[in-house]
Amino acid sequence: MLNSPSGFAMPKSLHAVWEGTRAALHSIRAHAMRSMLTTLGIIIGVAAVIAVVAIMQGLSSSITQQLDDLGSDMVTIRAYTTQEDQLLGFNKTLSYDDFLVLKSKVEGVEDMTATMQPFSFGSTVSYGRNSVQTQIIGTDSSYQNVVRIYPEYGRFLSESDDLRRRRVAFVGTSVLKKLNMSENSVGEFISLNGEWFRVIGIAETQGSIFGFDQDNYIITPFSTMRSLSGDQVTRNIDIMFRPSDPAKLPEVQEQISQILRKRHNLEKDDADDFEFHSAEKTKKQFDSVTQSVTLVAGGVVGISLLVGGIGVMNIMLVSVTERTREIGTVKALGATPQFIMIQFLIEALVLSLFGGIIGLILGYGVASMLTMVMPNMPSALVPLWAITLALGFTTAIGVIFGLAPAMKAARLNPIDALRYE
Repeated sequence: MLNSPSGFAMPKSLHAVWEGTRAALHSIRAHAMRSMLTTLGIIIGVAAVIAVVAIMQGLSSSITQQLDDLGSDMVTIRAYTTQEDQLLGFNKTLSYDDFLVLKSKVEGVEDMTATMQPFSFGSTVSYGRNSVQTQIIGTDSSYQNVVRIYPEYGRFLSESDDLRRRRVAFVGTSVLKKLNMSENSVGEFISLNGEWFRVIGIAETQGSIFGFDQDNYIITPFSTMRSLSGDQVTRNIDIMFRPSDPAKLPEVQEQISQILRKRHNLEKDDADDFEFHSAEKTKKQFDSVTQSVTLVAGGVVGISLLVGGIGVMNIMLVSVTERTREIGTVKALGATPQFIMIQFLIEALVLSLFGGIIGLILGYGVASMLTMVMPNMPSALVPLWAITLALGFTTAIGVIFGLAPAMKAARLNPIDALRYE
């Protein structure tokens, strides 16, 4: 047992680690500039990956929250046309008759609605001298229950609005702002592509998602939109529904698939000409993209850290050469090869960890600045696994690339080392 400087007895191995750490820190302080340059590769590598992870995780968390607000159990059925058919000029559609059959036959559905957008490239809405391009949605009263959309002022569409083909409109807040209308414009008249509609309700503000303004829309009765575009024209529609029990969604989708395949005269081996979309599916797709970007960033930072590790090893080898006489003196005074090896290994480890910590701080700082500068970007978020992985990887870099210099120093012959010029 040896006594530590504090007076407490400690085992030999712990004493060697303690003294090796002190010696390593003293050496790093003595060559501060060289130590900083040595860790530059590690700092840049860790900062790059932390910045990417922080931005992607913040974006992922924000989008997940927004998708949860939309409701992960809401499902949209859309017509699907293969690329080959599109090139041949064929486009699959879902019809209003499809919707009526599904609504009457499918079990386990809380509510179902149909939507149509009669104008593919948006519509011109006018109020006074102001006009704006926006999205027009034709639907029925069930849309409110399916999408969970509520009025801030006024009311939503009613069944009688659809039955009587009333020219009424439920308006998103972005449209009001762009038309310079008052916050509560219920009762005002607006022109949709030259047709006058009375505003019966103003929607609650929903904000943006994926950079898409969720408040830039106008909702009108389905039957009104059909009459304006021509009742005889077959329009492609979307069908939206919520299952009564989210756990039974696969069963509901299977019912819908069987009915639509039969109505569209699809053979057993034919692919579906429709597809299901849900917030949960979108969330999984985005998570997949996030993981891919993180993996690519990890590969890039792996190369950067490898270069940084080689830099640490080179500088440590130079340090061993410069301190050959010092090593010889210490060995002549009784230092063991184990002590010398621990000192140089700890020095490499401290350098790597030092670079990793600075890289973490720098990466988070860069990510935070980018999210503040870029509009509508959520706050940066650094998960615990990213911090653990970064510090763990830099620790491994320090041990692996510090081992060769440490072993070289430990194997020096004290007599030859003392003679070294």
